[in-house]
Amino acid sequence: MFGFPFMQAIPNKFVKQYRCYSVSMLSDDKQDLEKGGKIIMPPSALDLLTRLHISYPMMFKLSNEIQERMTHCGVLEFVAQEGRVHIPYWMMENLRLNEGDLIQIESVTLPVATYAKFQPQSVDFLDITNPKAVLENTLRNFACLTKGDIIAIMYNNKRYELLVLELKPKDAVSIIECDMNVEFAPPVGYVEPQAPRPKHEEEEEITDFSDMMPQPTGFRAFACTGNRLDGKVSRVSLEPVPPPKVEYKRGIPDYDWTDDTLTFIRRAKPKVVSQAKEETTFKAFAGEGFSMRRRRE
Repeated sequence: MFGFPFMQAIPNKFVKQYRCYSVSMLSDDKQDLEKGGKIIMPPSALDLLTRLHISYPMMFKLSNEIQERMTHCGVLEFVAQEGRVHIPYWMMENLRLNEGDLIQIESVTLPVATYAKFQPQSVDFLDITNPKAVLENTLRNFACLTKGDIIAIMYNNKRYELLVLELKPKDAVSIIECDMNVEFAPPVGYVEPQAPRPKHEEEEEITDFSDMMPQPTGFRAFACTGNRLDGKVSRVSLEPVPPPKVEYKRGIPDYDWTDDTLTFIRRAKPKVVSQAKEETTFKAFAGEGFSMRRRRE
């Protein structure tokens, strides 16, 4: 019943500011933190979190109020120096933080993820044989995901960056012990290969086979130019008559042919032309001449 003005109510939410440093400033055995999404906090933070009865697993919202950037993460250990936190460098890039900048850390509770969609930032990501298995192995070091973050994964000593495009049920989710469906969007700079056109479409484009046939040779009647008897130039220009196009005829396939047989035609029989057809065939200048005057005997 008695009030003491000097006693203040303990807040039920953890909100603190720390100096931010990358994990590269720690010992060599802590360098694996770059492959995940967890941070290292000082021991005093653990004492305060315990008194506030923060539920496990602990998750935090990291904010850069100057740049208006934020993300979410988990905590791995409480062994950092007082007043400092160590976070992965890719997380510092997302928050646009430099070494020693102030960062605000706030405890949060996130829903369990059901769906996530990632977009590789390079087409080199397509060289990975089983990208879902590689991503699943990497996400074991993460506690949560935030929409818009670019996470980094290491595979075969090469770094690949993935943009978190979409999350469900919210834009920030927990991925600890969850059954999450994963999809990949086309990588940045990826061009869809054009499918080859079907053969029947290419055949339909060639409609006039007569242009592909060889031109006829030999004598062609009325194919020359005309001349006047008086030697003058004719006013009417007579152009040579173009040769007629040979009609395309589809051949008859050899239905008895097999793929293990080669047929060589060594003797071709000459075409037999009847005598009556030879007599009616036109031959230039092959006739007889006659004179209008009789010869004197």
